[in-house]
Formats: sequence, structure tokens, C-alpha cells
Amino acid sequence: MEEKHGRNSFFDGGLLQLIGWSILGFIITTVSLGILYPWSVVMLYGWKINHTVIDGHRMKFTGSAIGLFGNWIKWLILSIITLGIYLFWVNIKLTDWKAKNTTFIN
Repeated sequence: MEEKHGRNSFFDGGLLQLIGWSILGFIITTVSLGILYPWSVVMLYGWKINHTVIDGHRMKFTGSAIGLFGNWIKWLILSIITLGIYLFWVNIKLTDWKAKNTTFIN
């Protein structure tokens, strides 16, 4: 099997961008007492995905904060009702939501 040379899969985001988006997300989440956390998640995850190329295909994140917000409230209510037990599933649900909103451009 012939090995391919070159960078077919890579990430082209920069450190200063990551720091900036992370600080902005932290400030927005903190000032809103966590209410705008879905916006922070979408902003940071979108930046990461939109700067990722896999096998020569750039990825694109299509999720929105409003789309995540409804799920976030539902997961919060389920976590309260189950006395925190549902929290074990929240990360899985969030990862599933991210995957459903991630595509390839080309």
C-alpha cells in the first residue's frame, strides 16, 4: 500500500484565536451565570471544526446556539428531576448533537 505524502488532514487554527475565543466564551458564560453557555459551546466548537481538514475535506459546523439551548434546558430539567443522575448522559448527548451538526464542505 502506497503511503500518501503531504498534509491531507490538519488543523489550521491559531493559538491566539483559541485564546481569544476561550476568553470570550468564559466571560459570556460567567456574566450570564451560565445561561449563555450553549452560545459559548457553539462558538468554540464551531471554530475548532471549521479549522479542521480530514483527508483533504474541510469540516463545517452548522449548529446554532438556539438549537443547542432547547436541548440544554431539557437536559438541565432531566438532571434536576433525576437528582443529577442524568448528568452522566449530558456529555454523550452534547457529543451526539455536535456530530449531527458537523459536515464536510468538499
